[in-house]
Amino acid sequence: MIPRPASPPAIDQARWDHGWYWSHDGLRLHYRDLPGPADRPALLCLPGLTRNSADFAALAQRLAGQWRVVAPDLRGRGESAWPRDSLTYVPLTYLLDLGLLIAAAGLQRFVVLGSSLGGALALQLTTGHRAAMAGVILNDYGPAVEPAGLARLRANVGRGGNWPTWIHAARDLAQRNGDSYPGWQLPDWLAFARRLCRLTAAGRIVFDYDPRIAEPFRLPHGDAGSDLWLALDALAGLPVLSLRGALSDVLAPDTQAAMARRLPQLRVVTVPGVGHAPTLDEPAAAAAIDAMLADVLKGENA
Repeated sequence: MIPRPASPPAIDQARWDHGWYWSHDGLRLHYRDLPGPADRPALLCLPGLTRNSADFAALAQRLAGQWRVVAPDLRGRGESAWPRDSLTYVPLTYLLDLGLLIAAAGLQRFVVLGSSLGGALALQLTTGHRAAMAGVILNDYGPAVEPAGLARLRANVGRGGNWPTWIHAARDLAQRNGDSYPGWQLPDWLAFARRLCRLTAAGRIVFDYDPRIAEPFRLPHGDAGSDLWLALDALAGLPVLSLRGALSDVLAPDTQAAMARRLPQLRVVTVPGVGHAPTLDEPAAAAAIDAMLADVLKGENA
């Protein structure tokens, strides 16, 4: 296990508890846990490729007291340890880790919310955990990923970042990601930087993930795996929400429409003014999540 430098204190206002568990290959992995009612499913929030549990702070704050929210740092991100073998940064290993998390956190019934890579993992959780799933929210992800978006993600993941101040980090991230969030101002980019980055002991700002997560992602056919269309079919009978950023280069409207044809109960929502991926505090995204969670409660109480 590679030692990971300490991060600064969390900046979000959600009153998280912090949990830890051990992977099969000896990594100490971290998750945030916002307590909620025990008589309804928990909300299991899975972040994107370069992201971590901090992405769900605003969502957790909004749902505080209504839902238990559990948000893991995948291996190599956030407060979770970095493995020695970069080839463990693959969906199969993430799914093994998530199975251990589900057991460690006592998640007997849960709704999965997955952003980007987290959406792929949400679909693949149907293999071993379909009976425990009460619903699924796919944030700007579907069984087919647009080639242009995939190429952009491959080019950006692992790309270095090292800044003297949070302002410098925010301005650079705005240059890199401005097409996805064209309406954001400097305070938005500062908040984004604080979710995505950490302060080192040397006083520099760097990305809060192991840059080696890029290595398996960039291998030829590194995106090959299970048939996610079949995984989508396995969600029949559950409340399912598909969110798509209107400017997304990852999830195409045609793919989202095909998802709806295969899954008649699917809620389809386009979030205006953003690309890949919505932050989930946009009014359209928040309203859609609330409506979907209401459907979950109706199904649980039927």
